[in-house]
Amino acid sequence: MKQQGKHPEKALSALKIKNLSAAGKYADGNGLYLVVDPSGAKRWLLRIVVQGKRRDIGLGGLSMVSLAEAREKAVEHRKVAREGGDPLAAKRAAQRIIPTFKVAAETFHAEHKPTWKNAKHVQQWINTLTQYAFPTIGDLRVDRVETPDILRVLSPIWLTKPETARRVRQRLGNIFDWAKAAGHRAGDNPVDGVARGLPKQTAKGRHHKAMAYADVSAFIIAMRATNSNTITKLAFEFLILTAVRTGEARLAEWVEIDFKEKLWIVPAERMKAKRIHRVPLADHCVEILEAAKQLSTGSKYIFPGRSIEKPMSNIVFLKILERMEVPVTVHGFRSSFRDWAAETTAFPRELAEMALAHTIENKVEAAYRRGDLLEKRRELMSEWARYVET
Repeated sequence: MKQQGKHPEKALSALKIKNLSAAGKYADGNGLYLVVDPSGAKRWLLRIVVQGKRRDIGLGGLSMVSLAEAREKAVEHRKVAREGGDPLAAKRAAQRIIPTFKVAAETFHAEHKPTWKNAKHVQQWINTLTQYAFPTIGDLRVDRVETPDILRVLSPIWLTKPETARRVRQRLGNIFDWAKAAGHRAGDNPVDGVARGLPKQTAKGRHHKAMAYADVSAFIIAMRATNSNTITKLAFEFLILTAVRTGEARLAEWVEIDFKEKLWIVPAERMKAKRIHRVPLADHCVEILEAAKQLSTGSKYIFPGRSIEKPMSNIVFLKILERMEVPVTVHGFRSSFRDWAAETTAFPRELAEMALAHTIENKVEAAYRRGDLLEKRRELMSEWARYVET
């Protein structure tokens, strides 16, 4: 290739460039060249040393980039290189399209939902952001959202909907962590500092509202007298007596029941801690199962929904509470059981915690706790059933 001069300084001019027609590389100075291709097309090339290595960087075609603009770009790139940076990386960063928060959230959701087994969680995850976050920060670029913006999202629901607000905060944090890892954002996660601007949530807001254990027996009697679906009432009573979570009872299948051993084995994938949970069944629980069997013939589910092929809805128990005008949560009956065990029995605390399938927080204790104290828990659950029945 032809080269004009050994160490030129601003050797090219607009007129000279116009008259160049032979294919070759023509130096302007300081590593800037005009390359004339065999086709006649003309383009700019900058040759500089980047972090100890020679690099050729294209600056665009002559039709789009003038001589003055090419020289200006060359100066900018040389400055970055002298300071130890990489002009190409800076160029790519400048050209990268930074998504809005809404696009970032939807991308994160799409990438992670295949790993979430609970279909309800998959939908709720994006629904909460659509309702509470998108109206405020959805159109902001994800790299421009700051802590005051997060505060504007959370403040309206922080005290009125505490559980939802905490979930939204957690999901926001996950999205900004993803944005940083994807190169869309630098600096701190804006969610990290938001706690200092939010009021303290009350204990009432942090816990599921529970029924006093002394009232559970009367509640069950009243529930049995309602005109709710019989299989639903049986399921609700079974849930209370076994102190399990809603999903564990609602999705229970016949293959999980060992009538001979009076045992219900809940598979790990349906447990919050992802460990198999063995539930000893009191005599009345077995009676409930026998009654349910007469009503769920042909279904794999113990408590099927409107169709025997599907489980009952996740809101059926809540609907019973609403119709009875009982201001507690379904989950709160686990607290009723826990309070009863602590206040009226001599059973050890860890036994009740095991009955609730709670994870042992003390790592040393957890390491030595190999068994699940099934027979001792059987005594506990039988006592609870007897208490409720009286």
